[in-house]
Amino acid sequence: MQLLSNSLSDGGVIPVEFAFCKPGEPVAMSDNRNPHLAWSDIPDGTKSFVLTCVDPDVPSRPDDVNQVGREVPADLARVEFVHWVMTDIPADCREIRSGACSNGISARGKQQPPGPRGARQGINDYTSWFGGDADMAGDYYGYDGPCPPWNDSIVHHYHFSVYALDCDLGLQGRFGIGDARKAMQGHVLAQAQIVGLYSLNPRLASQSMR
Repeated sequence: MQLLSNSLSDGGVIPVEFAFCKPGEPVAMSDNRNPHLAWSDIPDGTKSFVLTCVDPDVPSRPDDVNQVGREVPADLARVEFVHWVMTDIPADCREIRSGACSNGISARGKQQPPGPRGARQGINDYTSWFGGDADMAGDYYGYDGPCPPWNDSIVHHYHFSVYALDCDLGLQGRFGIGDARKAMQGHVLAQAQIVGLYSLNPRLASQSMR
């Protein structure tokens, strides 16, 4: 199974149009478009696909995050931040167009984001990130792009993954990546991945980010 993109190169920097935030003073809201993704070499018996985007480089403690005069240390333990989980993508679907599932930021989250016919979109981790923000709190469904701490000392890696399954998951209502991963166990026929890089730290953005 192969995953390709007209928007991203594996191991390359994610263009700002596909991010939630872009460099500003210190950051600004960006276009928040989903990138183009296309998959091929599908195994026999595939009944549906699952698509995820996960950043495993998020600081495990918020002490230094976005604090002026401080930098999040590179040796701090890191945790996942989920940017996208979509299940029950039909077996005949082979492509997601750029901007087809997200094209801008929705305060309080997109409630019914578009997607392939029959697909179901779960909540991403902006749901918890904005939980205490009176203006932004809500359930964030579908894709919302990168916005790493602008003072993080490491570049973040965004793993876009597609899984071919031998079934539909049939998840209903409000679900997250944990629910999808549990339901997928024993049903993954193949998977493919593209990793994009992104940073809002001016010191890193001036380098190659590799």
